[in-house]
Amino acid sequence: MSSSIPDRLLDEAVRFHGHLGAFLVLGLKAGLYANEFLGKDYFATRAVVETELVPPGSCFVDGVQLATGCTMGKGNIELRQGGSLSVTFMKKGKEIRLWLRDDVLERLKRISSKARSREAALALVDQPIQELFHVEE
Repeated sequence: MSSSIPDRLLDEAVRFHGHLGAFLVLGLKAGLYANEFLGKDYFATRAVVETELVPPGSCFVDGVQLATGCTMGKGNIELRQGGSLSVTFMKKGKEIRLWLRDDVLERLKRISSKARSREAALALVDQPIQELFHVEE
């Protein structure tokens, strides 16, 4: 499965979200991975995201929405308060769960500026999903 984010999608995500950040990129990567595993379907796919409901953790949600087409408006994405960051995608009886590796989360929590967040985000764009998330299919 591909690990990279297409430039067009990254540009669209930055326009939608307002800036390039690491958690936005993580959401894009998780959503793209789910699309490859489940097949992209704006209506049949459902996502449940568990994270802190404030930035930067909540920025992950924007990436998931853009990559998968799951939206609050359609009601096929659900947010739950969580201490770490995970997402479960479901479609027609198939399910995949991704949760951020503790070392990645701790590294990203230490970022103290938008400039550093942008650098971290760019470094994540081509990083393999297995280096960032635990994956359970």
